[in-house]
Amino acid sequence: MKIAFVGKGGSGKTTLSSLFIRYLATTGRPVVAVDADINQHLGAALGLDEAEAAALPAMGERLKLIKEYLRGDNPRIASAETMIKTTPPGEGSRLLRVREDNPVYDACARSVELDGDTVRLMVTGPFTDADLGVACYHSKTGAVELCLNHLVDGRDEYVVVDMTAGSDSFASGMFTRFDITFLVAEPTRKGVSVYRQYKEYARDYGVVLKVVGNKVQGQDDLDFLRAEVGDDLLVTVGHSDWVRAMEKGRPPRFALLEDTNRRALRLLQTAVDATYDLRDWQRYTHQMVHFHLKNAQAWGNERTGADLAAQVDPGFVLGESLVATA
Repeated sequence: MKIAFVGKGGSGKTTLSSLFIRYLATTGRPVVAVDADINQHLGAALGLDEAEAAALPAMGERLKLIKEYLRGDNPRIASAETMIKTTPPGEGSRLLRVREDNPVYDACARSVELDGDTVRLMVTGPFTDADLGVACYHSKTGAVELCLNHLVDGRDEYVVVDMTAGSDSFASGMFTRFDITFLVAEPTRKGVSVYRQYKEYARDYGVVLKVVGNKVQGQDDLDFLRAEVGDDLLVTVGHSDWVRAMEKGRPPRFALLEDTNRRALRLLQTAVDATYDLRDWQRYTHQMVHFHLKNAQAWGNERTGADLAAQVDPGFVLGESLVATA
């Protein structure tokens, strides 16, 4: 199951995504966590110190390796250089699975221990001084999008992506790559404005969007969110002494997280699991191709000097049935 956390800067989406990752890890199920935010804080939220977080391998710097591996012997892709962030898999492509070991995980993922449980953590890498004025951050998140396009995940397998803040994720097709998107919103006008924008952009793409109200202090805050987002409001989260200690770098054992917040995380998992039976691999593959053709025409063909529409395998549909035949 693929889960995105989005929201405006400062809404608490990284904190909540890290709590959800910790909660999933306690269930014993495999979890891959991905920091795709321009501000890379997920590692610290999962308990890494500054040096450990800075040492995480950046996916954006290993894009060539990722492309070479995923390309496999797909005859429609002439070389890794002609692959762009939206390149879809086809016959001969290598696919990624949550539970396996592969060269992409070897190069880009690191195991993080969380009170005896372990998750895989991957990061896009920070936006550096060298990037200023010459690069777009989406060139880094393109590595994440390419991996999601080649990922075959199943029930009780979780990939949690902490997305870049605001509506910047709509600069690519990555917003369609998830089974469910949790939008973290504070009970303020600014907090719900991102929700409205996201809801409007995602309307035509079948995106499952649920709001997690954060920093909710009382009935007035709850009433405000209910009035603004309606049935999309899934759950609210208030003050947490556990989170405050974690933000000071002294997290207690996760078992000591407040019961109310643990119940909120359980509701998130229930919502995620409920989307499994709604999966439509045909639509998922169609959307992948749709955004690939848009990017090819807009800039990809000129950038690579190739007709990237020819990379589309018209008979290929990504799906779990490919796991057994690979």
